[in-house]
Amino acid sequence: MALRVALDGPDVARPRDLAEAVAGRLPALGRPCTVVPAEGFLRPASTRLEHGRTDPDARYTDWLDTRALAREVLDRVGPGGPGDVLPRLWDAERDRATRAARVPAPGVVLVPGSLLQGVGLAFDVVVHLRVSAAARRRRTPPEQAWELPAFDRYDDEVDPTAWADAVVLADHADRPALVLQGRFSA
Repeated sequence: MALRVALDGPDVARPRDLAEAVAGRLPALGRPCTVVPAEGFLRPASTRLEHGRTDPDARYTDWLDTRALAREVLDRVGPGGPGDVLPRLWDAERDRATRAARVPAPGVVLVPGSLLQGVGLAFDVVVHLRVSAAARRRRTPPEQAWELPAFDRYDDEVDPTAWADAVVLADHADRPALVLQGRFSA
């Protein structure tokens, strides 16, 4: 059984970069690590973009294939699972299955991505990379600005900072601040 860790945050917080940095350090601490980016579990374009390429509501609810991520990653390294994962299911750029082979996942599985909380995924630890609405607007490239309402809705409906085990304040990428909560605080 591996520890299933979500690194949840908008693209401007660079959750994948943080996952790769953590993955580079954990083996030296005796914790083998596998990074499985959530972006490898996007739905096919026919589903993901059914309401257009710039629909923030679809970005919020229709992009991530949560059932596939649970089935191919989280359940497989959870209690009773075989201990291997599919590192990527879907190539969104080519809009086809990757045909990736399963890999063993002992120790820790890091899943970087956005909008990961409140959708029923079985993570053991959730780290939320919090970027305020003002900072998101400032840092989001113009071609991705259409996504901003999805993250505003996520903040309002899910309140990811309240549910996360740890929060990284990431308004300034060069000066992140860690806030521990729940079972990690005290």
